Amino acid sequence: MTEAHSRSSELCENTDDLILGVDLGGSKILTAVIGSQGKMLSADHRITPAREGHEAVIGAILESAHRASEQACVAVSDLTAIGVAAPGLVNPDAGIVLTSPHLPGWRDIPLRDMIQERLGNRTFLINDANAAALGELRFGAARGARNFIYITLSTGIGGGIVVDGKIYGGATGVAGEVGHMTIDDDGPVCSCGNRGCWETLASGTALAREARQRIREGASTSIPGYVNGDAERVTAEVIHSAAQQGDSLAKELIARTGYYVGVGLASLVNVFNPELIVIGGGLSNIGDMLFKPAFKVARERAYKHASRAVRFACAELGQNSGVLGAAAFALQEMRGQGAQNPGFCCRKMQP
Repeated sequence: MTEAHSRSSELCENTDDLILGVDLGGSKILTAVIGSQGKMLSADHRITPAREGHEAVIGAILESAHRASEQACVAVSDLTAIGVAAPGLVNPDAGIVLTSPHLPGWRDIPLRDMIQERLGNRTFLINDANAAALGELRFGAARGARNFIYITLSTGIGGGIVVDGKIYGGATGVAGEVGHMTIDDDGPVCSCGNRGCWETLASGTALAREARQRIREGASTSIPGYVNGDAERVTAEVIHSAAQQGDSLAKELIARTGYYVGVGLASLVNVFNPELIVIGGGLSNIGDMLFKPAFKVARERAYKHASRAVRFACAELGQNSGVLGAAAFALQEMRGQGAQNPGFCCRKMQP
């Protein structure tokens, strides 16, 4: 028996409560078939055709769903449910993506019903950061927590809030847009139209923007050497690389970003008094160079009783947090158990 045939036979042994998780992002789609114990049986990665419109994106999701199902040796019709995590303002009850800065032209798109009608499976929709929070709650760094906040530091800043073991959605399901807290009322204009949002000062985009500005002003730095002198190609990853090699401007810019991360964290600590804040996203890969100033500022600025109660942790699930959380959300909704017990075993999954 070949290795591939052996793997397929193993996957086909148990088709009870298989959930299709979809993590839709502005640049990529990750789709996986996930067992009721939280094991990922397949994974399909593909580019999001975001600029081609919502029909093209939905088409890519459908193709990815069929491919992930084939990998797991099951038919789409055998799946118990589908959970979709989507970026932007999402109303889970209505199944609608209200708007998304990462999906141009998306406004009031009934994504849940469109996928449900085309694939024939019960489908559930959740905001991507809320899905990641649920993934970390069930399988990652927040296991056992009752009151915690998940933060993703990436191109932008997103968040998911868990209160008493449940995702807090607010009045219309769009709670958790922490990246759009105003940190500086005279700060840069945000993609949302506001000024001085947290993500305009503390995201990967903000870090790169500030570096490009300093380079244009003639700052002494090795950063342009990493991008053949083209300042417009500077990214947070490039700045991190330069900082690791001792570039003083790169280290200064990361510390500045860490300061603003800390200012936002302090506000969250004061408002929610969480026991835990879990931080993920690409910018978190910078590590202590970013987090040392961030946590210092957060603890100095937060109310002391709340500051002493909170601990900070890095996310554990990496790129799988959203897809696992989307699947967990779908299963909990199918079983009518709310966010208290989605039926998955609370153990850390392997990527």
